[in-house]
Amino acid sequence: MTIPLSAVDSHLARNARFSSIYQEDHPWLERRLRDGLRNREDAQDVASETFTQLLQAPALHQLKEPRAMLVTIARRITWRLWRRRELEKAWLDMLHTLPEPVEPSAESRFQTLRALQTLDAILDGLSAKARMAFLYSQLDGMTHVEIAHRLKVSPTMVRKYIAQALLRCCAAFDA
Repeated sequence: MTIPLSAVDSHLARNARFSSIYQEDHPWLERRLRDGLRNREDAQDVASETFTQLLQAPALHQLKEPRAMLVTIARRITWRLWRRRELEKAWLDMLHTLPEPVEPSAESRFQTLRALQTLDAILDGLSAKARMAFLYSQLDGMTHVEIAHRLKVSPTMVRKYIAQALLRCCAAFDA
């Protein structure tokens, strides 16, 4: 089997473009992230993940404004980092309210936190009201009317929100 020369050239051009972007913009991105995150390790992690995602971009060799793309990817990663930390903090705060004898084991906490992060990723992209309606329904056992009252929407809208979330859950578990 032979690989067409144009495919090899395209692959080489892509790698050369990525190397060029990495060498020119990685220090810039990391400095920018360090200023925003005020944490060197987080900045390094986000910068690394940003370049990993950039490497997967389909038209990398045609990218004209790499810094704009890097900032967009880094913002999305940073937002997820903050969201994951908020989720973890909320979970840990809730754990501190439990009496010590029923406090779950470290393994159980890890598994629960993982499940919450997975659920958060599945629900990512839904509106805030759709996510809240689903969580009120599944975690707090609230009725559609109670949720509607809390979210200031109709019960019909609550059913639609929950259906959207359930469809995403089904799609995620089928994948």
